[in-house]
Amino acid sequence: MATFLYRLGRFSFRQIFLIGVVFGLAMDYEVFLVTRMREAYVHGERPGQAIVTGFRHSARVVVAAAVIMIAVFSGFIGMSESMIKMMGLGLASAVFLDAFVVRMTIVPAVLALLGDRAWWLPKWLDRIIPRVDVEGESLTATAPAPADQELTERPAVHV
Repeated sequence: MATFLYRLGRFSFRQIFLIGVVFGLAMDYEVFLVTRMREAYVHGERPGQAIVTGFRHSARVVVAAAVIMIAVFSGFIGMSESMIKMMGLGLASAVFLDAFVVRMTIVPAVLALLGDRAWWLPKWLDRIIPRVDVEGESLTATAPAPADQELTERPAVHV
């Protein structure tokens, strides 16, 4: 009975560790892809075109990161410890499926099917969430143009 409980505990640890690592990597891939898609949508592109633009600009980063992680985790398969072998195979397989099937196939397809509804936010939630302007667009959009310059002219930057 003690051997069974020991094996059960060790097995549970592997699953928790595997899920934790894969979930962390999956969120990175999701942020890379969807942030660029959202940025294109906010800048006025139609939902389908925003998905294509975002995918085109960020897919290479996700592919490179996934290939690196798959190579690293696959290196663990050659180890002599059976637990390390299983973790390496599990992590490499999970990263492959998550990055290429879920993040780069299913998520863009669902966003395309949802169209404008993919970017919709309820008004009550929009009031609660703080507005973060990383790029400073709200500053440039509200700044008045000097009287002696036309609106189409960009001010010179002096360094």
